[in-house]
Amino acid sequence: MSSSAMNKYWIPHLDIHKKVITQELQYYLGPEATVRPFTREGEDGFLITTPGPCLTDEQIDDICVKSKEMWERQAAARASSGSEKPLKRPLHRPVVISKAGSGGGSSGSSRRRKDDRWRSDDRDRRRA
Repeated sequence: MSSSAMNKYWIPHLDIHKKVITQELQYYLGPEATVRPFTREGEDGFLITTPGPCLTDEQIDDICVKSKEMWERQAAARASSGSEKPLKRPLHRPVVISKAGSGGGSSGSSRRRKDDRWRSDDRDRRRA
């Protein structure tokens, strides 16, 4: 069916999990129906494109129930995996490079100046 004959409907995202509506939409509206995130007048939701009518109230209620179940499963999975999986924070431990007043900061800046002189000398040699 051509896209000009398709109907477009917007529904708010409230209580609807994107994965659930994506999985369920074609079951309710047929294989040509599509859904994508869409913002209408500043409110996030879903744009449904279908050759027929949009979802009924009962179908939207069913999607909301399945969405709630999905969020509960995800929360339970996060809670159970959190106790088994160690934090990665030891990998992100800060390493002191220099501290103010320790004298370490000036040697780093003088080294940088020496490197800059070397680079400029090298550039001059290449030009010649």
